[in-house]
Amino acid sequence: MSQSTTTRPQARTPWNATDLGLIAVFAALVAAAAFVPGVPMGALGVPITIQTLAIMLTGMVLGAGRGFAAVGLYVLLGLAGLPIFSGGRSGLGILAGPSAGYIIAFPLAAAATGWLAAVVIRKTVKYRALFFFAAATVSSIVLVHSLGVLGMVVNGKLDFGKAFLADLVYYPGDVIKNVLAAVIAVALHKAFPDLLVRRVRKP
Repeated sequence: MSQSTTTRPQARTPWNATDLGLIAVFAALVAAAAFVPGVPMGALGVPITIQTLAIMLTGMVLGAGRGFAAVGLYVLLGLAGLPIFSGGRSGLGILAGPSAGYIIAFPLAAAATGWLAAVVIRKTVKYRALFFFAAATVSSIVLVHSLGVLGMVVNGKLDFGKAFLADLVYYPGDVIKNVLAAVIAVALHKAFPDLLVRRVRKP
């Protein structure tokens, strides 16, 4: 009697010590980026910071799950009271401020960028920096800017038009930060090819 040649899909390997270490390191990176002085912009004073560079880089390097975990850990620690939001702010009161939408969007943007980066890593080795930049830009517009505008409408008491215009000032800086994040991510994946590839290869 012949043995069946059918193979079952392998179960996903749970995060190991390396994964947990990377999550902690990138959470610390996002926190460190908050200590670089921001530039308050607009009537509500929501600052321009380099945090989105660290957040997009986290997603590009770690992928969706670990990227979400790293940035989510950063946000949870800040809400719990550690002064790691921009300007040394912390606590649940942040969620009542005009920047709440941006902060809520951070883990979601890291996850979305990470998912798109995994697709890029799986599909092509060409023009990765360009595709990474596109992934970060899409995530920025769909999640960070959209929720940021919503936060200014709800907590800042601005009408949608004014909130939208107030948010536009952040776009040029995001373009520059997304370019830098893409270039750094490509270099890291070249130096450490298993960093994300092992998470998207088929068994």
